[in-house]
Amino acid sequence: WAMPVQRPYMPNARRTAELIQSDFAKVGVKAEIVSFEWGEYLKKSTETKRDGAVILGWTGDNGDPDNFLSVLLSCAATGEGGANRAQWCNKEFSDLLAKAKQTTDVAERTKLYEQAQVIFKEQAPWATLAHSTQFVPMSAKVSGFTMSPLGDFTFENVDIAE
Repeated sequence: WAMPVQRPYMPNARRTAELIQSDFAKVGVKAEIVSFEWGEYLKKSTETKRDGAVILGWTGDNGDPDNFLSVLLSCAATGEGGANRAQWCNKEFSDLLAKAKQTTDVAERTKLYEQAQVIFKEQAPWATLAHSTQFVPMSAKVSGFTMSPLGDFTFENVDIAE
C-alpha cells in the first residue's frame, strides 16, 4: 500500500513502494501497489483482514515514548480501528509498556522502554524506512529561536534585530 499524500517523513510513498516492489521482485516475490483516497487509506489500513503491507508514519506530539510505543505497538492497539496496523501483540512487550506508564522514576521508565525496544527489534513487526529532518529558513536578523524536537514552534525567546 502506498500513501496517496506527501508527509514530512515520506514525501513520495508511491516511489518508495516502487523501490520496495523492485527489491521484492529480485528475490522472486511479486507485489502489487495499491492506494486509496487518504481517509479511506487510513480507515482500511486498520482493518484486521487487510491484505498486504502498509506504508505509514507517525509524528510524536508530546515527547513521551509512550506516545509512540503504546499507541502503535501495544496489544491494546490491535483490532479493527486500532493504530497497531501490524496487528502484532507481544504480552511481554505490552506489560513492559504498562509498567513504564505507571512509574514516575525516569531511570526506571527508561530501562523499561529500552527493554521493550529490544523485544521490538527482535520481533520486527514492521520496518522503519525513514526519519524526517525539519528545516526552518529564517532571516539572519532572527535570534533566540530553537527548534522543538516535537516539530512545534515557540517564540518565547525570539528577537528580531532592526
